[in-house]
Amino acid sequence: MPAATLRLLNLLTLLVWPLLVWLDVTQPRWQGLFWLLGLLFSLRWLQLRRQHHAMGAVMGWLALLGALLCASSQLLRAQHLLLWYPVAVNLALLLVFGGSLWRGMPLVERIARLREPDLPAAAVRYTRRVTWIWCLFFMANGSVALFTCLWGDLRLWTLWNGGISYLLIGLLMGAEWWVRQRVRRKG
Repeated sequence: MPAATLRLLNLLTLLVWPLLVWLDVTQPRWQGLFWLLGLLFSLRWLQLRRQHHAMGAVMGWLALLGALLCASSQLLRAQHLLLWYPVAVNLALLLVFGGSLWRGMPLVERIARLREPDLPAAAVRYTRRVTWIWCLFFMANGSVALFTCLWGDLRLWTLWNGGISYLLIGLLMGAEWWVRQRVRRKG
């Protein structure tokens, strides 16, 4: 399978994960789908394990975790295991973003330097603040995702992890873009 196709399939899988989990738990005829999703996650892991940067490694481990959750939920007939994937994703992203604040260049600065290699000092400070904001977001979002797992209400879990969480991510990205444009105009 071409790498671009696999990336697209995995992205779509991640975006609709909460809906698929809801279907798996509430509609028994959908349970076999998770063998296919486990295969997709496994192929993604095989592709990403050759990556030598932090984000590629984290995404590889998350793909492996996704494959293991899919397989174990089917083998153990314990679909509730699938609910934990958003918690793991938030924790992993918190570790990557947070770790970058103490080791080397903050992740948001690295991303910004792909477009603008010679960032001014003010922009470097700004990217550090944005990295902190994402860390706080991943802590809050992961905590709510954890709460929804522990609470055990599938509707609440699906609403948060498949709706509200995505909306908040979009709002944070949009707000950061808007602030960045204002900061650039002033500077």
